[in-house]
Amino acid sequence: MNAKKLHDIAVSVEACFIDDQSKPQENRYVFSYTITIHNRGKMGARLISRRWVITDSNGDIREVHGDGVVGEQPSLRPGEGYEYTSGAVLETAVGTMHGSYQMLADDGTHFDATIPSFVLSIPRTLH
Repeated sequence: MNAKKLHDIAVSVEACFIDDQSKPQENRYVFSYTITIHNRGKMGARLISRRWVITDSNGDIREVHGDGVVGEQPSLRPGEGYEYTSGAVLETAVGTMHGSYQMLADDGTHFDATIPSFVLSIPRTLH
């Protein structure tokens, strides 16, 4: 039996290197990423805050916390999606990001939606 969960937020990511804003000679690598959030659950939920863990290929880890995303705290009814684009600057040509969104369901329940780990990489760096 495939029972739908009450709180079920799916997150997918697409990352891109921004060559014209990067300066490799100054260890500045700029990436954009587009996030798609989809409410697969039975109940509406609002994205309250975010937590990111950003790791570069030197092993340096930076955590970022903040309210909402791109200045918004979107509400998603069951079946609805939300997409936004943001960016990150690394000191290395390769890195990873992962994290979570802190959600508030319409029934007052707080829960986390996992942001899966994804790679930030300049083209032709990884096989």
